[in-house]
Order: sequence, then C-alpha cells, then structure tokens
Amino acid sequence: MRPLLRAPGMSALLVCAALLAVWEIAARLYGNPGLPTAFAALCELPRIFADPQAAFDILDSLRRMVIGFALALVVAAPIGLLMGRSPVAEALMNPLLMVVYPIPKAALMPLIMLWLGVGDASKILVVFLGVSLPLLYHSYQGARAVEEKMLWSAAAMGMNGAQRMFRIVLPAALPEILTGCRTGIVMGLITMITSEMISRQTGAGNILFNAMDMAQYETVYAMIIVIGALGILLDVCFEAVRARLTKWADKDADATVAAL
Repeated sequence: MRPLLRAPGMSALLVCAALLAVWEIAARLYGNPGLPTAFAALCELPRIFADPQAAFDILDSLRRMVIGFALALVVAAPIGLLMGRSPVAEALMNPLLMVVYPIPKAALMPLIMLWLGVGDASKILVVFLGVSLPLLYHSYQGARAVEEKMLWSAAAMGMNGAQRMFRIVLPAALPEILTGCRTGIVMGLITMITSEMISRQTGAGNILFNAMDMAQYETVYAMIIVIGALGILLDVCFEAVRARLTKWADKDADATVAAL
C-alpha cells in the first residue's frame, strides 16, 4: 500500500503560501509583540543561516537525530520482526511495551540527564526511545503479515530459522518497516527539539528557547519555520529512498487496484 502522505508538490506550496498570508493578516490585526508578522519571521531566516554558531547548532541537532534513529533501526526493527514470528518473544516484550508506550519520552529527559548528564548521550537516548516504538510496532505488523506458505516452502527447501528471517520475513516486511521509519523521523524530530529545549546547551531547540527567553519572537517563529522545513526535507528524502526500495510493492499494489 502506498503511503497516505506524499512528497510536497505545487498544492502543498499553495497551502503554505495561504498559511503565511493568514499568519500575516492575523499578526497585523492582533498587534501583539508575541505574534510577529510572517514577513518579519521570514526576514530573520537569512540572519540565522548566516550565523556560524546557529548553523552548527542545527547540524548538531541533525547529527544527534541520525545517530538515535540509526540505533533505533538496528535495535527495534529486529526485535519487532522477532516478536512477529515468535510467540515467546511477543509474550515477553508485550508487557514491557504496554508500560513504556504511554509515557511521553520527553518526560524521561530529567531522569536521563541525572544518569547520563546533559551531553549528547542523553539527547540521543531520548531520540532512540521516541523512534523505537513506531519502528518496533511496524516491524511487528510486517512480520505477522508474512504468508505462512512462504515460510513452509522455505523450510522445505532446507532454510533454517535465521535464513527464513533474513531471506523471507525481512524483505516481505520491508514496506511496513519503512512506514515505521517514516513515522520515526517525525518522532525523532519532535524528541530531538524537546530534549534540546530541556538541556539547553546546543542545537536548534536551544536557539528557539534562548530566543524565547530574550523576547526575540521573530527568531522564535523563524526557528519554528526552520524546524518545519527540516521535517519536510527529511520526509521528501526518505520518501525517495522508500520508493526505490519498495518499487516492487508499489507495482503489486497498482496491479491489484487495476484488477479490481
């Protein structure tokens, strides 16, 4: 199945332009310093990108997010696949997930800071926790959806459990895993910014919170635009990768729709 969200096109740009226009009109009518005009916020963007420290902070945020995301992919996806194929693993992991899932990951940041300090390790761990659950869930669902006949045929051909997992389950579950990755990108961005706003050393969240403290509201809104643009850029890049890796799945879905 193709994802509901697609890369932004002309219609998305028109929607963004309409939102900026509404923002501009509302700010001029409201007349509050806490709501600067869209034009003022957009004019602040060149100053942010011209500041080497701000550019370093944004890149530092992306570095932490990439590390946390990669760790979650390496750890959570295999656990999800194992849970989907092993009743024992599912029975062991489900109670833990039911306890951990409702807890906002950013709420754990003060505790994690007590354990790991306020450096990169605590922020990466929060990103890891935020990304892991959607990855684990979608990997689990993808593994459960694999047809048993395929696994029986592979076993009859002499494949052991590990070979069936890597050569049958993983490829069949890949579209669902990548859907989890796409959700994980959003969660990773949210937890990254939140953790930086709490620890307040470096990063995009630190820029945003410092600007709020100093009543530099144009910078606050400009950073919100930057964070939103980062989310769109990451999603577009990932969608291009997903489309290449699962081209066969999209073709199968198109064929099914055509047959109906």
